[in-house]
Amino acid sequence: MNTEKQFEKLEPVHVETLDNILGKPFKVLDDGFIRVVDYMGSDQSIVQAARVSYGSGTKKVSQDRGLIRYLMRHHHSTPFEMCEIKLHVRVPMDAWRQWIRHRTANVNEYSTRYSIAIDQAVKTNPEKWRLQSSLNKQGSEGYLEIEEGIKLSNEEEKLHSNIWNIYNKRIEQGVAREQARKDLPLSTYTEAYWKIDLHNLLHFLRLRMDKHAQLEIRKYAEIIGNEIVKKWVPLAWEAFEDYRMNSKSFSKLELQLLSLIANNKNKEATQLATEFGWLKMKDDKLVKSLERIEFEEKLESLNIPKPW
Repeated sequence: MNTEKQFEKLEPVHVETLDNILGKPFKVLDDGFIRVVDYMGSDQSIVQAARVSYGSGTKKVSQDRGLIRYLMRHHHSTPFEMCEIKLHVRVPMDAWRQWIRHRTANVNEYSTRYSIAIDQAVKTNPEKWRLQSSLNKQGSEGYLEIEEGIKLSNEEEKLHSNIWNIYNKRIEQGVAREQARKDLPLSTYTEAYWKIDLHNLLHFLRLRMDKHAQLEIRKYAEIIGNEIVKKWVPLAWEAFEDYRMNSKSFSKLELQLLSLIANNKNKEATQLATEFGWLKMKDDKLVKSLERIEFEEKLESLNIPKPW
């Protein structure tokens, strides 16, 4: 019995739009950068993997675009893991602390045990000192007055100069690099090679491109998404923007409230929200409820008035 199987001829995957930027750095912040070092796969690789898992019958799916959108819509992650990308990044340590929490990548970072620390740190322009958010303990909102910002930027410059003078003096005196580095600020840049599959990269971007993410890491995420991933896998990126970045999810409670609002039952909606603890009052003011505030933001985006 002939057990030989006819296999389709496989050609090396090349995405011209990504090849055109391979190795070219995108500037981020004052001295950071991102550049593509290598990649594997494309939109066609996602489709190929999906059709293998379902068998030849899946070729009835109308087009690659429709299949990719189906996979994204129904959270079928494995086909997206067939694509990988390797980036070389220079990023401040405070942003890198958040970046490295995404443990689904392969990382090799610049070591200040073996090498002299990168003599660059993020500087803050006087008009860019952000105020702490009153609602989100992790976030910021608004900016300090420019007069205060000028003072803070001057203090920052003096602090950085003093720290780097101390560090360089330790190195000149022969102090071990692993110890000389211990007082360097979180604004110091580090570099790393970062390799990740597309599924986990899109998860990273969904979190770090969000408006609530820290501004500095958000700038990196926006460049990775809009300048790199969009060129690499345009069909997957389109589906990601539709079903992840620009979509809204609703809890069971929120759907119940929406149903009541749509049927002009605002009194019942208010009662349900009160029973759930969203509308507690203290000193004649609504007690802060992030869940309620986020639901109200969803209503606003849909041009639906609040029922309470």
